Amino acid sequence: MFKQFLSRLPRKSLKSDSGESTRSDSSRSSSSRVGSPRASTGIHRSNGGNSSCGRSNSVKRTSSSAVFPASVVSGIEPLVPFKDVPNAEKMNLFVSKLSLCCVTFDFTDPCKNTAEKDVKRQTLLELVDFVASGIMRFSEPAILAMCRMCAINLFRVFPPNYRSNMSGGGGENDDDEPMFDPSWPHLQIVYDLLLRFITSSCLDAKVAKKYIDHSFILRLLELLDSEDPRERDCLKTILHRVYGKFMVHRPYIRKSINNIFYQFVSESERHNGIAELLEIFGSIISGFALPLKEEHKMFLWRVLVPLHKPKSMGVYFQQLSYCVTQFTEKEPKLASTVIRGLLKYWPITNSQKEVMFLGELEEILEAINMVEFQKVMVPLFWRIGCCINSLHFQVAERALFLWNNDHILNLVAHNRQVILPIIFPALERNAQNHWNQAVLNLTFNVRKMFLEMDEKLFMSCHTHFKEEEEVRSLAADKRKEAWKQLENVASPQPVIGNTAVLVSSLATSIVC
Repeated sequence: MFKQFLSRLPRKSLKSDSGESTRSDSSRSSSSRVGSPRASTGIHRSNGGNSSCGRSNSVKRTSSSAVFPASVVSGIEPLVPFKDVPNAEKMNLFVSKLSLCCVTFDFTDPCKNTAEKDVKRQTLLELVDFVASGIMRFSEPAILAMCRMCAINLFRVFPPNYRSNMSGGGGENDDDEPMFDPSWPHLQIVYDLLLRFITSSCLDAKVAKKYIDHSFILRLLELLDSEDPRERDCLKTILHRVYGKFMVHRPYIRKSINNIFYQFVSESERHNGIAELLEIFGSIISGFALPLKEEHKMFLWRVLVPLHKPKSMGVYFQQLSYCVTQFTEKEPKLASTVIRGLLKYWPITNSQKEVMFLGELEEILEAINMVEFQKVMVPLFWRIGCCINSLHFQVAERALFLWNNDHILNLVAHNRQVILPIIFPALERNAQNHWNQAVLNLTFNVRKMFLEMDEKLFMSCHTHFKEEEEVRSLAADKRKEAWKQLENVASPQPVIGNTAVLVSSLATSIVC
């Protein structure tokens, strides 16, 4: 009985990959002397007594260090609890339990390998408790074993997204329910273990950075394309902790996230984790020191501003708006740059996006100073005037709500000599023709504000507007008369053979 207990413990803990294979071979030979077919990882093989086959499979599993392919076995047995071994052997047992959890199962069939899945689940929970206890520092073999176990269990290729293929990758099917991974109850424990491991005070970042390297971080970022929102939420937290703990990897993490954004905007416009990536960057931006580096300003112009272009912007709009606002609050001079970018990508034919743009525009204008405002006020209020005349009542209403903001009203009041001549025609046309009563009421309120602000300027703009309307009406009458004369000239001529003539109905349709 005592020999069987010892056979479950690893014989030696070395610091290299070759040392792990040596430990596996020695424990395999030791367990064969005891008469047990169990290896040092606690994996039980039922291969009909073919020991050479079992040995070759074990060698394949321990020699894989880059890709970590998953192993498939018939069954596993639990290891002894941590409380039953002395402190000197607990780290070796920790490595053995991690090796045990490197076995993967098919979770699409809930009736398959139920006992083995339960054993692995209990082992993972035991590992979580051990890491959370923080009783001893993690050795280098333990860090390697943890990274290997996480790579085998987490890193995988997602199946094609059939919904994105049907919708053309536009991301407009917001009503679709999210797809949940059937293996999530198992993956959740692995993610929890990885998070506790990274945030543990017993983990030496200088040693761990060799194994939680660029390749490992890139694979974590690739997992953010998962369709399961629960997995993306866990990854968001883990990547944020990695960014905080491993300072040496920070430039690489920012660069890798930028590459995902570039590919999303310029190529595919399909990625499930844009909102989570922006949320990570929101916390990163809040920690930027002043003055901002040129690298960070380029990120604003080359990444955040173009992210307003995709049709699926509504999915990540809140996170995007927060990131942009963080920049303008840290450096108000960037507000005019952002407004120019918004005007560049303004959604002319998408009313829902227009409402979102107007909301973000109000947040930016709240932080802008007078100098930056004057740089962009002419094109800005020309666009706002177009929104005021929008037949979509929500767009017109949201544009008129800008005057309810005290800071914006103050900016407009100081620059009314330039702004009122631009915005006055839109207000007058709304007051005369708009179909929505709420928009009419808001229009009259804004007109009243300008009248009380500067009555002389208001009456001057009103006179100028009437003159322009008369000129425009005379031009329309002349154009209509010219079309009538053209119709009169073309109508008496009969159609002979294949001779092409101007049809009266065509001319009438053109006039209309």
